[in-house]
Amino acid sequence: MSVQGHGELKSRLGGANSIIRDFAGLFRCALDFQVDKFLVDNFVLILLAVVSGGMLFWPMFSKRAGESRVSTTEAVMLINREKAVLIDVSEAKDYAEGHAAGAKSVPLAGLEASKDLPKNKTLPLVVLCPTGTRANRAVAMLKKLGYENSRALVGGTAAWREASLPIEKASA
Repeated sequence: MSVQGHGELKSRLGGANSIIRDFAGLFRCALDFQVDKFLVDNFVLILLAVVSGGMLFWPMFSKRAGESRVSTTEAVMLINREKAVLIDVSEAKDYAEGHAAGAKSVPLAGLEASKDLPKNKTLPLVVLCPTGTRANRAVAMLKKLGYENSRALVGGTAAWREASLPIEKASA
């Protein structure tokens, strides 16, 4: 092929290249339109997918929440191996109806001023209430008071009972 023929081929490719460029631009525009339409039409589904995905990964990222909760099995191991103290933050009526054997009654309302908490703040504390919801708040309060090794029992006294662990009733 001659030099002149090479230039002719180059100009043809240049022309073809511009057609390809134009086609690619149209394709990109159409694709952008379809993606935009898809996002608008399925906004609720996309939001739901993002939120549910976030909820799946939340426990992995909230390290503190996982460290401050224990199962009944872990609680028993803490009691046996590390001499953990059971603290029941239930109201007096709930405590009297039934509580974990050996648990000290320290109602949530009087937790900060209580004299029934151990003097040794390094001792592990397992905090429980009838369902486990108040125990989480109590753990946060105890950590502010310096009891860094305090944990809430998942499921509370109900989980303790379900695991067939000893329950006591206060004498009337």
